Order: sequence, then structure tokens, then C-alpha cells
Amino acid sequence: METVLLVIHIFIVLALIVVVLMQRSEGGALGMGAGGGGGGGFMTGRGKANLLTRVTAILAVGFFVTSILSTVMAKRQGAGNSVFEGVGQTKTEQTGPATGSETPTSGGSSGGILDDLEKGRAPLPSVPGGR
Repeated sequence: METVLLVIHIFIVLALIVVVLMQRSEGGALGMGAGGGGGGGFMTGRGKANLLTRVTAILAVGFFVTSILSTVMAKRQGAGNSVFEGVGQTKTEQTGPATGSETPTSGGSSGGILDDLEKGRAPLPSVPGGR
């Protein structure tokens, strides 16, 4: 279902890009001769602008609906898989039980490089040309 929704979303995005690029520019010389003007065309300038505006609005609504649906589907499928859930846990708590090769540090700290820097155990990296 997600794949179908993603394909529909991509088609809507591509159509939205094409429709926006087809619209006549309102400022400067960029819009001269493109889209409006003389008779003999398929649609008048005003009719074409109204049609493109409506199509743009419909595609924009479709874009927002497919975006919201894909977000809801992703939330239901991956409930509880947030990046921020692992903050403050040690690596063994995040990945599962220790296999015996990892030894926890004393004092209940996570044993990261910041803890080592605070305790003065880790050497500071040398910077070439530094003072």
C-alpha cells in the first residue's frame, strides 16, 4: 500500500511541477509571448490561466493529502522507533544484552568520549598549526 501511495505522490509532484512551469509569468520580460496573446490558439489567455490555476489547486490538495497519508502510515508501521528514544542510554541498553566482550565503566556512566574528556583520560586531538 505504501508503494502505491508513493507512486501516486510522485506522479502528483511531477504533474505539479509541469503545471507550475506552464503558468505565465507575471513580471518582467520572461512571460512575454508565452501563453497569452493573439487569437487562433486553443484557449484564450484568461481561460488558460483559470484552468492552470484550478489544476494547480487540485494537485496541491492531492500533494498534501498523500503527504499526510504517508506520514500516518509510517507512524502506524514504525510505532516507537524514534531517534530520540535512545538518548541517555548506553550502547548496550540500546542494542540489547551484552555478549561479555563489553565491560561497563564504573560509576554508571555511559563510557562515551565526553565522559573520558571530563575525567581527563582521553587525549585531545592535535590540530596542525594550532596554538
